[in-house]
Parts: sequence; C-alpha cells; structure tokens
Amino acid sequence: MPLEKTSTSYGKHELERIYQGDILRDFTVVEWAHEELGEVITTERILAYSVILTQDCDLEQDVNNRVNEAAENEDKYLQSILICPAYQAEMLRNGKHIEDVTMQYQNGKLWSAIKSNNNYRYHYLSGEIDSQVPELVIDFKHYFTVPREVLYKAYSGHYLATIPVLFREDLSNRFCHYLSRIGLPNI
Repeated sequence: MPLEKTSTSYGKHELERIYQGDILRDFTVVEWAHEELGEVITTERILAYSVILTQDCDLEQDVNNRVNEAAENEDKYLQSILICPAYQAEMLRNGKHIEDVTMQYQNGKLWSAIKSNNNYRYHYLSGEIDSQVPELVIDFKHYFTVPREVLYKAYSGHYLATIPVLFREDLSNRFCHYLSRIGLPNI
C-alpha cells in the first residue's frame, strides 16, 4: 500500500474503508440536536477540513467484522467515528477560524509553538499543493463523533488525502495526551 512510505507527503487510498488520518473537506457535522415542541431541532456546522482520529485498528476491525459472515458477534462494530476540525493555519493564527466566535490571535511565540507542535492543544499539518491540502491546525479542544453509517455514506464525496502512517501515531499520541491531562486546582 502506498501509505507506508515515510515521506511527509500526503497519500491517497482507494476508499475501501476509512483510515485514521484521513483528511475530509467540506464535511457537515451536527453540533447539537434537541427536541422542542415535538420537533427535532439541529445545529449543523460545515467543517472546511477535518481529520479522522479514531484508531486505525478499530476502523479496520469494524470493516473486517462486518463483512465476515462467520463472525460470532458484533463486538468489533463501531457506532461512531471521532473527527477533529482542521482549521486553515492563517485563519487560526488570526483568530478568525470559527465564524461568529471571537478567538485568540496567535502571535509571535504562540504561533511558533503551534507551528512546531510544542503547544499541547494544537497539531500543525504542513500544506501540500499537489494534494490540495493547505497548512492546517487541528485544535484538540474541538472534536466530534459522527455516526459510522452517516460518515460512510458521505465519505467518498469529502475525502481529500491521508496523513502518512508514521505521522498518525504522533497525531494520535498528542490528541490522547491533551485529553488525558489533569486539571490542577490553583493553590
């Protein structure tokens, strides 16, 4: 599979399944759904770019188990898939990456730490013209789960590229580290 090369270039695959590190473009997520007077009200958001964060082994086992007619149970099935928005770097730097929300301007040292992946909250992805991937920054504070069936139905129309295998582990480790941090009280 061409995804195994160690280059930092983004790869492509045949869309036989979803992979950790897949980059999607213009994907709509439901931020919130609630019932009001017997009607379901949803708030949707279009993510210009997003990255699949669910572990690849779980994505692979989900697909393999679903096609295996001899499988004894369905315990490997995924119900939802984890994704993070990936904001265009310059928009995030200027605090303009989320419409109608005032965000912090990331100047000087703040931006330098983000771009070198030395800020726990963010993960920087370099751009590549050939893959149509701009410079992106993932904000680990923002993440969504998408029902598996919904994502698979829309997947091929939004798939852009894939982060190389060796770089997915770094992304996954950094995301886990950010979520597992412990808030300490002010003393």
